[in-house]
Amino acid sequence: MSNPSEYLNSLYALGGKVAVVVGGTGELCGAMAEGLAAAGAEVVLVGRNEEKARPRLERIHAAGGKGYFASAEASEKAALQQLLQNVLGRSGRVDILINGAGVNSATPFLDIAEDEFDRIVKINYKSVFLGCQIFGKYLVDRGEGGAIINLGSMSGIVPLSRVFTYSATKAAVHNLSKNLAREWAPKRVRVNTLVPGFFPAEQNRKILSPDRVAAILGHTPMRRFGEARELVGATLLLASESAGGFITGAEIVVDGGYHAMSI
Repeated sequence: MSNPSEYLNSLYALGGKVAVVVGGTGELCGAMAEGLAAAGAEVVLVGRNEEKARPRLERIHAAGGKGYFASAEASEKAALQQLLQNVLGRSGRVDILINGAGVNSATPFLDIAEDEFDRIVKINYKSVFLGCQIFGKYLVDRGEGGAIINLGSMSGIVPLSRVFTYSATKAAVHNLSKNLAREWAPKRVRVNTLVPGFFPAEQNRKILSPDRVAAILGHTPMRRFGEARELVGATLLLASESAGGFITGAEIVVDGGYHAMSI
């Protein structure tokens, strides 16, 4: 190995790749998109509100990266089909898909209304199902491989109190990811789950009461919340064929040790 630094850089280089980041206007997926752009990928920030994407895209462009916003309703099949066609028309290809749309609620179980349940299932699980189905078909048919990263949750591994529907949808995402990893491995389409621990973000701030914060930090060996940028390393590992080409069906946990804590 004549130049170790060049070798390491090449492992995570994504030049010429196109990454579609569903939920890219949010804090966590936005940081992941910024990391992908820094590695050379052209990123497509998918969301409902272009204003929310603008600051992130400004940072990406200021750093010399490539990216743009695309509007789509992630839980509607026709919208995602149109999204794929729009990206192919503008960028020519898709190599990486991140499914990160999400919503949460802390309604007591016996008080959960059907419309709330349906809304959370639609955004958290149906969007992932449809994203994998539509973009996965493209990747499988193309025959060049690809990477799908689905955003899971610690509550998909160990159910957390007060977030009943959210936990159920994330458990479904974990299960679907493993199923598709097995199904598409012969086609070199890798499907993995990135599992954040506790990262303050738009979807969970409303449930982070002082007592819950104390309980979370008391169960986290690092005694702090994660920062969005700390998801970038795992994202690049799972996105890169060179670095993570033999990783599929995995749950990559980034949680400061939360899952390793008992008593």
